[in-house]
Amino acid sequence: MISSSAARARRFTLSWLGNAMALLALCALAVVSARTQVEGWQWIAPGRGQWWLAAALVAAYVGFVAAVAVSRKRSARRDALPELQADRRGEWLVAFASQTGFAEQLARRSWQALRDAGLRADLAVLGTLDAAQLGQYRRALFVVSTTGEGDAPDSAAAFVRKTMGAAAPLPQLGYGVLALGDREYAQYCAFGHRLDHWLRHAGAQPLFDLVEVDNGEAGALRHWQHHLGLLAGRTDLPDWSAPAYAPWRLSQRRVSNPGSAGAAAFDLALLPADGSALQWRAGDIAEIGPRNPPDEVPQWLAAAGLDGAARVRRDDGEIALAELLARSRLPVAADARGRSAQAVADGLAALPHREYSIASIPADGALRLLVRQMRRDDGRLGLGSGWLTEYAGDDATIDLRIRSNPSFHAPADARPLILIGNGTGLAGLRALLRERIDAGRHRNWLLFGERNAACDLHYRDDLDAWQADGRIERSDYAFSRDGAQRIYVQDRLRERIGEIREWIAAGAAVYVCGSLEGMAPAVDAVLREALGDDALETMAADGRYRRDVY
Repeated sequence: MISSSAARARRFTLSWLGNAMALLALCALAVVSARTQVEGWQWIAPGRGQWWLAAALVAAYVGFVAAVAVSRKRSARRDALPELQADRRGEWLVAFASQTGFAEQLARRSWQALRDAGLRADLAVLGTLDAAQLGQYRRALFVVSTTGEGDAPDSAAAFVRKTMGAAAPLPQLGYGVLALGDREYAQYCAFGHRLDHWLRHAGAQPLFDLVEVDNGEAGALRHWQHHLGLLAGRTDLPDWSAPAYAPWRLSQRRVSNPGSAGAAAFDLALLPADGSALQWRAGDIAEIGPRNPPDEVPQWLAAAGLDGAARVRRDDGEIALAELLARSRLPVAADARGRSAQAVADGLAALPHREYSIASIPADGALRLLVRQMRRDDGRLGLGSGWLTEYAGDDATIDLRIRSNPSFHAPADARPLILIGNGTGLAGLRALLRERIDAGRHRNWLLFGERNAACDLHYRDDLDAWQADGRIERSDYAFSRDGAQRIYVQDRLRERIGEIREWIAAGAAVYVCGSLEGMAPAVDAVLREALGDDALETMAADGRYRRDVY
């Protein structure tokens, strides 16, 4: 795809050319037919009825042509990109490079999501931009596909040649990249990675790690939308495609940090409700379908004047209206008054999913999560954390889908592994450690940060036991509230720069899991200080530097 405007111009030119060729063909047929006429031309005057019929046919044809022209004009206006105004730029930019139109479609949806959240955002073809224009934005999202053997789409050719061919200072820019590709090709998502590499070299700061999408895989797109909702401050944005949940049973829930100065974190254990086998890899993600607080649905039903026990049709089955409302976004109650239960059900949208790092491996016998209670601005518990830690009762059914996350799977070999994280990010790191230990790979170094040593070292028994018998070679902890001076995990990392270099020289990989704000960029800065930009980016390209941050 060259660009939206160029593609429309090309379609316009081709349509005129096709019409002209058809007209020439008809003229040629008329000439040939005239030459084969044996007798002279004869005129037979048509009757009045035939004149009226001919006039009606001509009028109908003219009306049809006019309708087609109006429809095309409206379509062109609808598809036209909003013009970038130099004096009215938004704080956000969504830029796309599309070959088949899919990247443009996703970019438009991302742009609309930002606008729906009340953010000022611009939408543009990547090939129409340059470094100076990028420098005018604080945040940018790039949706780009890869063609051929790792090439950029045609529409990005100018950007690649003129802009990516030179260095550019973009230290003020925070960005995210959605890379579309096909794993059947050797250069999978190559252009997205090239763009990400160039942006990092320009000093731009990643808002989250690059998201790869294999052939439009729905789970990866939900992961992108998850980041989008967090950035926009709208975690209630509906999913573009709802996960196909399976029922799991909440078999255990306990507070992991009793007495903590911070919000309570809960260790949860879940089992498949149907008794099926546990299957996932360390590093994978649990997508949870949350439910509304139990008191909100009865209040809504009372305000709407509806019976929650009424049976409604949904997804080729029947369900009680109250049960459907529990897992749906509640519309304005006054708008539902006087409507049938089925009419209300037909208009309901599912609550957006929530993502959590899995803290266990199947050999542990349960899927474990580490979930911290989050509070909304009005003091209510967050949608996902409230459901999992407070509202779901013992043995409650939890809607859950496991999403494979190969970009955070453990190394396939026995190379040393440095694991860095904070807070509930320890969940993902624990699973990696457990998988490595089961495989007999003990060159593991954990650096972890939390508030207080006495109560905030999650999975303390496991970690202490693993280190005591040598299955974790080294552990370094930073507890920020235990001393007069605040010490964080990035500070511990800086104190160990010499040892970090030694482990990296021995082939170690670095995995980071935890907070996107504060911890992740600070750790990245220390690693760049220790290893240099080129070395760290080479490690990322080789899969030796991986992050799962949120």
